[in-house]
Amino acid sequence: MLCRECPRNCGVDRTHTLGVCRSPQTAVVTRAAPHFWEEPPISGTKGSGTVFFAGCNLGCIYCQNAAISRGGQVGTAVTAEELRTIFLRLKQQGVHNINLVTPTHYTHVIEQALQEEIGLPVVYNCGGYERVETLQTLEGKIQIYLPDLKYMDAIAAEKFSAAPDYPTVAKAAILEMFRQTGPCKFDENGLLTKGVLIRHMVLPGHTKNTLAVIDWVASTFQKGEVLFSLMSQYTPTKAVAGHKTLGRPITQREYEKCRDYMFAAGIEDGFLQEPDSARSDYVPAFDGTGVMP
Repeated sequence: MLCRECPRNCGVDRTHTLGVCRSPQTAVVTRAAPHFWEEPPISGTKGSGTVFFAGCNLGCIYCQNAAISRGGQVGTAVTAEELRTIFLRLKQQGVHNINLVTPTHYTHVIEQALQEEIGLPVVYNCGGYERVETLQTLEGKIQIYLPDLKYMDAIAAEKFSAAPDYPTVAKAAILEMFRQTGPCKFDENGLLTKGVLIRHMVLPGHTKNTLAVIDWVASTFQKGEVLFSLMSQYTPTKAVAGHKTLGRPITQREYEKCRDYMFAAGIEDGFLQEPDSARSDYVPAFDGTGVMP
């Protein structure tokens, strides 16, 4: 099968060749465990059942999960049946949802694993660089979409993630996600059961990009339709050490500028992250936890 799952449209046969995502045809999982550092309506009190996949269809030079995103062979290869078993084991641990982290390039396996309902909301936690036609194959199987909206600046998207078409692609993808889920819905405990939560991480030296992201969200959705998470935990990795802008955390001034602009734009349904939350220990250990019994 020639791969057309993501906007890269590689067309490679992943049973023999690795495409841009650096991933084989079989899903590769690096960790499956309760996670408590998502937004409150996702993590709740019992955690989100996160399943971290290896590989990625983006090429973000500042990626904090580079240990697994750069090499699709890092981790354990699982079949659709084995992946479903992982979901069910997480459910037995009492998590609030099943959270698929960087799932884009394995949608063909995920779709098979979700042929029958799990009994928990399924979260599609992605970089926002999604093919609408691929998302449509998941309709009815995903209850919560958790996309990044990294860029409205095509130049930055090309320089930092090798995806100059990111703004156009991500906007179309998010609109498709919203079409599938409709406005956000919550249970009696304030946990998100259905909807779209858009994340944006402020990059140092690129507040104009953030303001443009806020403008698009504010002008596209009515109040209460989606949630928005303004993230300030950007932590420079060794790969960008010495980079002119990406080699430092964001400043308090940059954070306050973006925060104030978000409030002025009328976005009230969402979350803020203070700059002092920028810590590398938010990245979990990709050591195979929970993948196999």
